[in-house]
Amino acid sequence: MTGDLNGRSVIVTGAGSGIGRAAALAFAAQGDRVVVADLDAERADTVVEEIEQAGGTAVAVTGDLSEQAVVDRVTATAVERFGGVDVLVNNAGIMDSMSALADVSDTEWERVIRVNLTAPFLLSRAVLPHMLAAGRGAIVNTASEASLRGSAAGAAYTASKHGVVGLTKSLAVMYRRSGIRANAVCPGGTATAISVEADRTAHGPAALGPHFVNLGRVSQPEEQASVILFLASDAASNINGAILPVDDGWSAV
Repeated sequence: MTGDLNGRSVIVTGAGSGIGRAAALAFAAQGDRVVVADLDAERADTVVEEIEQAGGTAVAVTGDLSEQAVVDRVTATAVERFGGVDVLVNNAGIMDSMSALADVSDTEWERVIRVNLTAPFLLSRAVLPHMLAAGRGAIVNTASEASLRGSAAGAAYTASKHGVVGLTKSLAVMYRRSGIRANAVCPGGTATAISVEADRTAHGPAALGPHFVNLGRVSQPEEQASVILFLASDAASNINGAILPVDDGWSAV
């Protein structure tokens, strides 16, 4: 196991599947110690087992990351087990019903915003004191291609991901003199459960018009994870506040 993040303490949320799982496995493969945070205990435990079977170090923490108590537990686990928090990957997210704005309920709106935007805020706030004390740190947020434009559906999801972009840029500006960087990846079509969920809705990508005709090659979670690892690495030491599309040119069309 090699890598310039060797031995660092890394929190990955939504690490039980998809991009989060791929990122957790990749961090561990290069020698990092990983907190596998996910709502689903079985999935989180499975990822930890995969990491340990490959000779890596990981621990699972489960719960709803939009709740402060769970955020505190995730952070405390990283600090107590691994000595601090060097890298935070805010990846956990949920899809909405892809409804038009007039059809979005208060419950749906509030749930999507809490999971997709409030949780990254809470986690970032929780780890910052530890990063500030260390004089270094990297935060990588998973935004979305939807954070780069408006959409004919999915108002809650789109708004939440635009918020992630704003949070990322604010973190970058506020803490750049403290050795802390914040960047975001914006996945396009990716072979994950959340993409399948969007496809199955009444207003899914196939129904959203010409923009989706230009959807590039669907990526694998490992391709998105490789960009996350780069942004968290010393090789990206002068990259801060970047909002990086990883979408086979979809956002360029």
